[in-house]
Amino acid sequence: MVVFLNKQDQVDDEELLQLVELEVRELLSSYEFPGDDIPIVSGSALLALEALMANPKITRGENEWVDKIYELMDSVDSYIPIPQRQTDLPFLLAIEDVFSITGRGTVATGRVERGTVKVGETVDIVGLRDTRSTTVTGVEMFQKILDEALAGDNVGLLLRGIQKADIQRGMVLAKPGSITPHTKFSAIVYVLKKEEGGRHSPFFAGYRPQFYMRTTDVTGKVVNIMNDKDEESKMVMPGDRVKMVVELIMPVACEQGMRFAIREGGKTVGAGVIQSIIE
Repeated sequence: MVVFLNKQDQVDDEELLQLVELEVRELLSSYEFPGDDIPIVSGSALLALEALMANPKITRGENEWVDKIYELMDSVDSYIPIPQRQTDLPFLLAIEDVFSITGRGTVATGRVERGTVKVGETVDIVGLRDTRSTTVTGVEMFQKILDEALAGDNVGLLLRGIQKADIQRGMVLAKPGSITPHTKFSAIVYVLKKEEGGRHSPFFAGYRPQFYMRTTDVTGKVVNIMNDKDEESKMVMPGDRVKMVVELIMPVACEQGMRFAIREGGKTVGAGVIQSIIE
């Protein structure tokens, strides 16, 4: 964590700024963060933005408020460790959006969850419909053409021979044969209490909420419910932790250990993890 204290331009008293920083550090420490060590940078986002709009080519040292933003990003680079990328696992990208580019083809965008993919490699399109294969003919990230995409990258992949109507949000692009679509699984689920924003009343076998997995949401039916002792249970109360078998109305690319959310009426009512795949 790195802290930015905004609106510094509205305070002339240096001692007041120091007092605010001290209070922020005490607050961080009260929440068990390393308050004494976390970098705190003060500045003015508005004045930095105005300076950049007036001169987009402004560089470090030309404006004190822009320099504060540079200082903030320096703190982020030095203090926050680079997350470890899972590049040694089979490639998988959950599709977030699909675009059709005239003269080039169809582009699927999303974040690479694991592995790597290079231009010219074959990938499977998995989930919601029958699995089919295609070739990646281009990789682009933030308007830059790349030779490959790595785990953690938000990219657009140009796909050969695929029409926009052939793919949709919720499908995944994956290394051929590395993941398959399923409609039935067992899971361990925690059902949120009313105080946590969850349901006010219990539900029973046959309950049909929405299951959110990666970028897809699909209706599923709770086939049966078991308690912690593997005994069949007739109902689930808010706050319960149970095992359940779920049957989805459409096949989704899922695997053991994958997490999901359960939503109903626009609110999250539970969260779970897949324990085993049934079919």
